[in-house]
Amino acid sequence: MIDFYALTSPNVQKVFLMLEETGLKYRVIPVDVWTGQQFDPAFRKLNPNAKIPVIVDSEGPHGQPYTVFESGAILLYLAEKTGKFLPTDKQAHYDTIQWLMWQMANIGPMFGQSVHFSRFAPPGNDYAATRYRSEVRRLYEVLDGRLGESQYLGSNDYSIADMAAFPWARNYDLLGVPRDRYSNVARWVDAIGARPATKRTLDEIQKLQAKSSRDKATEDDKDRFFGRGKYALA
Repeated sequence: MIDFYALTSPNVQKVFLMLEETGLKYRVIPVDVWTGQQFDPAFRKLNPNAKIPVIVDSEGPHGQPYTVFESGAILLYLAEKTGKFLPTDKQAHYDTIQWLMWQMANIGPMFGQSVHFSRFAPPGNDYAATRYRSEVRRLYEVLDGRLGESQYLGSNDYSIADMAAFPWARNYDLLGVPRDRYSNVARWVDAIGARPATKRTLDEIQKLQAKSSRDKATEDDKDRFFGRGKYALA
């Protein structure tokens, strides 16, 4: 059994996709980051970085419980545990890992910052907002180019690289990106969205919305979550 510490973010959705695709047994343990549950000492023992997702696999290496944090690391761990969604052909294997790392280093940070500066930042951040919007468009161009030469990101087979990028890239409206400009991305998003495991994932995310306090978070809750105001370290 896998204990899955989660809420609704794209990084959490990646892990849901993998768990649903592989059929591994798991139990969701909601962590309401908007009320600061990620800073509880018990949770920080699981992830010193105080972020979700985190999994605890009761049947980890050597038959012992094992904790994994960071969404990309979790995807790799589960792929190796199950032997699924990471190609065995060496070239396709490393192509998949490259595109997984590309998502972790680029799409996640840039898309996340774009949403932050468009929805949560105070006035007077025009440069930052424009900077991240531009990066979002540039990364969609990279993604669209790759998907013009390959059916999926790592190869012509669905993999953990796709699971990593899909939860972010499907959010055209939130990111202010015209869907019809990136036809290869649209084809890919639709293909992944039609998978039964993806539909189950989005159903789980919908259920978890009720566990999130985001829509009623106070300004102090937001300051703590974003590390600003009296919670700022610099």
